[in-house]
Amino acid sequence: MIRDALQNFKQYTGFHPRLEQAAQFIANENWKTLEPGKYEIDGDNIFAIVQHYETKPREQGFWEAHERYMDIQIIAEGEESFGYAPIGQAVVTRPYDSDSDYAIFDATGDFFLLKEGHFILAAPQDVHMPGLAIDTPQPVKKIVIKVKV
Repeated sequence: MIRDALQNFKQYTGFHPRLEQAAQFIANENWKTLEPGKYEIDGDNIFAIVQHYETKPREQGFWEAHERYMDIQIIAEGEESFGYAPIGQAVVTRPYDSDSDYAIFDATGDFFLLKEGHFILAAPQDVHMPGLAIDTPQPVKKIVIKVKV
């Protein structure tokens, strides 16, 4: 898992060839004004999902990981608590569902603050729990860019 300020995203594009296209989408900054929904960048290879939601208490969250896509999760407005655990330290509780591209896990991980203007990049081995309230639920606008691996 990588987490950093969005201004530094370009430094990570060497990890996978499709990350350069994601960086171009991010650099354009039109995504800041997009309404909730799905937006194609390169067909099913790269697409963005714009979300508006209320963060939730940690006990309502769940650990997940994907197989077909990396997640780039960008906080456009607000902030949330975000959990991370290595897949080798997690136990599958709901097997991988190829239609939704995720499995559910039981894990003990680390939690950190993900603030506006920051991102995480989660690879398939990165079990994560997004969308958590810091103290009380608050609104968040997030852009999730799915990059096929």
